[in-house]
Amino acid sequence: MSDAYLGNPNLKKINVPVEFTEEQIKEFTKCQNDPLYFIKNYVQIVSLDKGLVPFNLYDFQEKMVDTMHNERFTICKLPRQSGKSTTIVSYLLHYALFNPNCNIAILANKSSTARDILGRLQLAYENLPRWLQQGVINWNKGSIELENKSTIVAASTSSSAIRGGSYNIIFLDEFAFVPSNIAEQFFSSVYPTITSGQSTKMIIVSTPHGMNMYYKLWVDAVNKNNNYIPIEVHWSEVPGRDQKWKEETIRNTSQEQFQSEFECEFLGSIDTLISPAKIKQTPHVTPIKSKGGLEMYEEPKKDRVYVCTVDVARGTEKDYSAFIIFDVTEVPYKVVAVYRNNEIKPFVFPNVIAEVCNGYNHAHTLVEVNDIGQQISDALQFEIEYDNLLMTTQRGRAGQVLGATFSGRGSQLGIRMTKQIKKIGCSNIKTIIESDKIIINDFNIIGEMSTFSRRGNSWMAEDGCNDDLMSCLIIFGWATNQDYFKELTDINIRNQMYAEQQNLIEQDMAPFGFVDDGLPEEEKPFADEYGTVWNPVVRKGE
Repeated sequence: MSDAYLGNPNLKKINVPVEFTEEQIKEFTKCQNDPLYFIKNYVQIVSLDKGLVPFNLYDFQEKMVDTMHNERFTICKLPRQSGKSTTIVSYLLHYALFNPNCNIAILANKSSTARDILGRLQLAYENLPRWLQQGVINWNKGSIELENKSTIVAASTSSSAIRGGSYNIIFLDEFAFVPSNIAEQFFSSVYPTITSGQSTKMIIVSTPHGMNMYYKLWVDAVNKNNNYIPIEVHWSEVPGRDQKWKEETIRNTSQEQFQSEFECEFLGSIDTLISPAKIKQTPHVTPIKSKGGLEMYEEPKKDRVYVCTVDVARGTEKDYSAFIIFDVTEVPYKVVAVYRNNEIKPFVFPNVIAEVCNGYNHAHTLVEVNDIGQQISDALQFEIEYDNLLMTTQRGRAGQVLGATFSGRGSQLGIRMTKQIKKIGCSNIKTIIESDKIIINDFNIIGEMSTFSRRGNSWMAEDGCNDDLMSCLIIFGWATNQDYFKELTDINIRNQMYAEQQNLIEQDMAPFGFVDDGLPEEEKPFADEYGTVWNPVVRKGE
């Protein structure tokens, strides 16, 4: 009777007795106690040039194995084609062989990628000597089960992929490429199953791809704000990569692509509303309170003026209902609280807005009333009776004008987003952010800024990304240039920035003696409250 699994001579079926030699017992013990010894001596990989060869690990790969073995949480930032997946599957193979009754999940941004990684593990397994193998119970493209009751599954990274399961190791491959909403759902549903154990492990590996959850986890790991051990590998640590290789790679791709894929820089999109340099320089901080989608960065303070802008979703998991609370008492403005939830139902959302805004000194609140936003503003006004809602009035060619009371025909609760409003809001918020007139603090806002880019003649989120918080920022940007906002805050941001710019020009010109133009005071240009510069007309003979 054959001892092969389903006729595969490279796989041993269950209940096949093994007679170990004394040397094999010693080797088995060495392999069990030392994953590096096991990998170096018994794992084989496919080389493009040489076919099946022993896996000779680089120094950084040995460090990865050692860290994964001794730590519970590992996050790796590595360049493309550095053998990161091969290194990790080799360790996972060791773990499955020598830890009975364990469950391992291999997750990637695509299910096909996860199955490909599992395929590499299966290839390495098939080339192990029989005495090191466990008998095979199940063996397919999506999962394997061994005689020691260890299982390995491969799937796409999603909240439903491994829901309900209990896993000893979860390996997340190219986590930076998982859409933000899916990454958040995954962590909220799966992460508790990992943290509940005493020896369970999470391994996250990726090449950077913008400022997303992977970016946050990495930055927090580097700053020791979470339990992950960070491992960073520079492209020059991979043998065969030198300056000549770098120049050739850039020539065949682009400088930006090389920076992202090989220098491992967290670059957002190139054509974003907010300049990539400014986004990169914008730090996020840990909120002082976090619950139910609300992130608080400052407690409400007496005598401060707060403004809240609101973007409403339909209550599906794709889009988020969101609002941002700004402290507008002085410049720079400051983001003090952010709410973002893709599960909240529209009929509950007004209560959340009112509760938080009441806490922030009865914040002046402006709701986008496109689509179901009208229902939210009506509920706030007529059911909850929140009486500090901002309104807009249609004023002919001036468009919507901000106010706090109804003033005749064309008045409405909230603001209706139009092309013109969006254009003005984008322009204003870009200026405010890039001139350091606002402190953002929030990671999710920064993440959306990195993927909010030009599409034709407008700006919007890239495919698979969200822009709900950006919508709140745009509404705020539009509001800052409204007369009523200036009355609320006693701040004319436009005039202030104009004055600062003029001061910078004068400082630059001072060494050359060009500060005083010699004109009488009545003939000098001046700026009105809107920042428009006027030149007095001087008539001859006067």
